[in-house]
Amino acid sequence: MRKIAFISFVVSSIVMAGGYKVPEQSTNAVALGAANVAHNQNNADAAYYNPAKMIFMSDENHIEADLNYIHINKEDYKPTTGSTLRSQNENFYVPTLHYVSPKLGSNSARVGLSITAPGGLSREWNQEPAKASAQEFTLEILEVNPSVAFKINDKFGFGVGFRVVKTSGIVKSDGHVSSTTTASRDMTGDSVDFGYNLALEYKPTSNLEIGLTYRSKVNLTVDGNANLVTNFTLVSPSTYNGPSGVTVPLPASLDVAVAYTFPTKTTLEVVYERTYWSAYKQLDFTYPTSLTNPVLSGAFDDAKPKNWKDTSTFRFGLTQELDKMTLMAGLVIDETPVPEKTLGFELPGTDSIAVSVGGRYKINDKLDLGLSALYSMHDSRTVSGSVNTSGINGEFSEGDILLISAGIGYKF
Repeated sequence: MRKIAFISFVVSSIVMAGGYKVPEQSTNAVALGAANVAHNQNNADAAYYNPAKMIFMSDENHIEADLNYIHINKEDYKPTTGSTLRSQNENFYVPTLHYVSPKLGSNSARVGLSITAPGGLSREWNQEPAKASAQEFTLEILEVNPSVAFKINDKFGFGVGFRVVKTSGIVKSDGHVSSTTTASRDMTGDSVDFGYNLALEYKPTSNLEIGLTYRSKVNLTVDGNANLVTNFTLVSPSTYNGPSGVTVPLPASLDVAVAYTFPTKTTLEVVYERTYWSAYKQLDFTYPTSLTNPVLSGAFDDAKPKNWKDTSTFRFGLTQELDKMTLMAGLVIDETPVPEKTLGFELPGTDSIAVSVGGRYKINDKLDLGLSALYSMHDSRTVSGSVNTSGINGEFSEGDILLISAGIGYKF
């Protein structure tokens, strides 16, 4: 029987590379495809994307509130034999908030705070064999990220942040795991885990900006309850309802960004993002060591190899400053961390390309409004049953993602 893949979805959904990630946590980030690590636009989302940039912002309070609409298109799976399976469309509304303080003290230190939802999506399959392992994956992620920045000199800024990640989710599966055997599971879990982030901003000239950010690995220590049922005649009792847990790494990531502003007030930013997904080697649920329940032996308790790979993402952002208007566009080239061998219905990862556009309008010196959109196009992917350990043999397609963001910024 296949083990439930709750944390497989959790990890891919939080922030990093591959899967149904949501790295765009502000209106500007949606417009630029998250290529806003180096260029300082005097927006409060610097607290999240590169807190070291806060040193170079105007000396006042900056606050920004955004509302993101996320639509995940259905995903199709066409097996080599049999009928096409189709997942459900998903829609979400995700608010975010960013704040940057004025300068503090003679060393020009600044503090920032970001409250974001860098994951929290869902995937539902209502047909077998997909629903036997991934009937529903519903996830909520909240990250609170306070940060502080210090001025090294007129050209250098340094930032450090503390990440608090709260995870909660529901996982359901129900179906045949063989011609005669059925298994169902209904699991809930949550955790609060911690990490850190580091940032540098270097401005060798007024036109050139270089940004460097690092987000640490966070061990997700999810604990919850599992309700497991099987009709396998050799298992007695055939049910389990009790505690379960799992610990998996949320991998570290590194962003290196360069931005150059031309005399026309046109800024081009290029970001290289490396995500160290190779830390995710297996999925292994645990149960109380004193428990001896046959339904757990082999059926649900075997470690499931994942062996994901490190990934590279390239982001390109273009910004044009006008009198009261700022126009933006972006391009993202992303790759999936999921190898063919361990791919499952809960996360049929594919490479993707995203394009984005947006703008901000300055109402006055204190208030501005923003609107942006991003469309992520996912490649089709063929999986061979002779390679895949779950027996998946066919092609995944569709699954594109649309993001629309509206935001308001205020300075005081």
